[in-house]
Amino acid sequence: MRDIPVLFNNKDECCGCAACYSICPQRAITMSEDEMGFEYPIIDKTKCVCCSICIKTCPIKINVL
Repeated sequence: MRDIPVLFNNKDECCGCAACYSICPQRAITMSEDEMGFEYPIIDKTKCVCCSICIKTCPIKINVL
């Protein structure tokens, strides 16, 4: 069994582009606004099928993989 992907650990690891949100085939990702108005992706663990497409499409993570 695969683990739920970790989109970011710190806010500086997310540019807020919503690529992960847009690509998710299960619609398991929503964008949530913080106190400064910046949007971050949140994964609904009940909908996620652990395909990791979100990680593979992330412009920040793609340079790490």
